[in-house]
Amino acid sequence: MNYKYYILLLLTLSLSSCENLFEYNPNEVLVKKSERDLNQKSITKIKALPVKDTLRFIVMGDTQRWYDESVDFVNSANKQKDISFVIHCGDMSDFGISKELKWVNEIMQKLNYPYVAVVGNHDTVANGPLAFTRMYGDLDFSFEVGDNKFIMINTNSREYQFDGSTPNLTWLRNQLHDNPENKNAIVIGHVPPFDADFDPNLQEQYAQILAEDPNVKYTLYGHQHAFKEGEFYNDGVQYHLTTSMNKKGYLVVSTWKGGYKVDKIEF
Repeated sequence: MNYKYYILLLLTLSLSSCENLFEYNPNEVLVKKSERDLNQKSITKIKALPVKDTLRFIVMGDTQRWYDESVDFVNSANKQKDISFVIHCGDMSDFGISKELKWVNEIMQKLNYPYVAVVGNHDTVANGPLAFTRMYGDLDFSFEVGDNKFIMINTNSREYQFDGSTPNLTWLRNQLHDNPENKNAIVIGHVPPFDADFDPNLQEQYAQILAEDPNVKYTLYGHQHAFKEGEFYNDGVQYHLTTSMNKKGYLVVSTWKGGYKVDKIEF
């Protein structure tokens, strides 16, 4: 046995930096420093952009295992004009494996714009919540840009056994109330409330919370792998769903104080 070889190998492994991590098990969550806090890093870039009366951003989602199609999305998105950032509406992964998140992030890094991600139901299976949190940050978060407050909320109730915790309605109410300048309140999740994967005991309360806030005009989701839109609860709030990457589409949203417009893009 060549002991010198094994000693050298052990030394090499022990001296490897955090930027060169080895994964021995697909369920391990090993994240490089450059792959951490991705949402906050993007929000910092977004906040540094010049403030405009009209904000244009892209809403896409459900990349899952459709990597080639996601590359095509990036190529299409980069041709759009006056885009400030991209919102990924969840299901970055298929099996909640950190390697899947890394592959999608590598693709999304080719965008000409920063991107933020909300967690999807496939991102919350297995070790997905740990991987997502380490790479992107909190599962519920918010940020403000100009006249807009973006409220990103975990709506993946089924993965929490419909135990009443998800979505966190107390957090949602607090975020909506904490809006002294009455900015457009744009609530974004993965699973829409009228879907079977949303906690049926929370659906009515969730919709009512949105409808009772005059700053909520519309809300955005993914999950159903199809474009959908409508006033599903006859309460003045418009729901918009973007399609999945294998269906090769996304939304371009233009929003201004008190108004907005949504365009469907196919590529």
